[in-house]
Amino acid sequence: MKYLRNAWYVAGWSGEIADRSALRRTLLDETIALFRDESGALHAIADRCPHRFAPLSLGKVVGEALQCPYHGLRFDGSGQCVHNPHGNGTIPKAARVNAYPVVERHGAAWIWMGDPARADPASIPDFGLFDEERNHVGRGYLRVEANYRFGTDNIMDLSHIAYVHGQSLGSDDMQRSESSCEQNGRTIWSRRRNHGEKLPPAVLGHYRSKPDALWDRSFDVRWDPPASLLLLVGGVPSGQSLEDKRPLPFAHLFTPETATTSHYWFAASYPRELGPKYEARAQEALAFLAGPFEREDLPMLQAQQRAVGERDFWDLKPVMLAGDAGAVRARRLLDKLIEDEREALHAEPSFAVG
Repeated sequence: MKYLRNAWYVAGWSGEIADRSALRRTLLDETIALFRDESGALHAIADRCPHRFAPLSLGKVVGEALQCPYHGLRFDGSGQCVHNPHGNGTIPKAARVNAYPVVERHGAAWIWMGDPARADPASIPDFGLFDEERNHVGRGYLRVEANYRFGTDNIMDLSHIAYVHGQSLGSDDMQRSESSCEQNGRTIWSRRRNHGEKLPPAVLGHYRSKPDALWDRSFDVRWDPPASLLLLVGGVPSGQSLEDKRPLPFAHLFTPETATTSHYWFAASYPRELGPKYEARAQEALAFLAGPFEREDLPMLQAQQRAVGERDFWDLKPVMLAGDAGAVRARRLLDKLIEDEREALHAEPSFAVG
């Protein structure tokens, strides 16, 4: 499968990778060993020793390197073998593995799977609302047996809430939402507004609302390629201004594992300035997000994948609806970025030898 290589993908939450430990993770069809050295620095290298192909992630951290569990070769964060315990200790020239730039930001480990020279941390999407220095943050993870783009579709087009979440988050009023889409460079916003909505029972407690009260709600989704999404959910009693109410942020971060499976990291947060009780509220908001997704969205995404198989999305000639604008624009932009990257790679000059 074609992936956008020169881009930042989430490889995991920072807290998943403990000091002096390694974690095996498949990303973009490549198996990676993420490890922290003894100083706490995070590294990402290919998870296959070039000697007899043992997974390096099964080894242990020694100093600034990861030691192969089979014959004890050690590899540092650059992928270079730095220790050979056999014979006279000479390190073979071929004793190295691929290394990948990795940066910790907003509580996540971001990995760059393309040209290392182009890995600019400044291009990591802004998820500062999930920095734990200033926010109470709840974080979660699910493995999804579906292509990562189905995850983007799901978040960018929330019209499905009335149907997929009809017994939990949804209401009939969601079908009458006003939707819009806008693009600023490589960032796409999909916006939805509900007016005079009678909240579903499962949502009443979250809004501290009476059953017969009417609400105005906003759902603003920001997408940055390849698949990093920020959802801002706002709600006020009908007649009040949505702009005067702080929205609740949710992070939705998808990374392809393979062509038909993906990783999904998600989070919810409240500012620390609201007080210590909001630490528990952040966990409640996380459960509020994770429960319906795992019970309702996840089965749908995986059913879609089974129906599509490995066929190309556009070859199936999908019917388009009004609410698809944001998701479709994201798909087409990502397609263009991948194609532009491929053409640029093939256009690089080659030099004859001899």
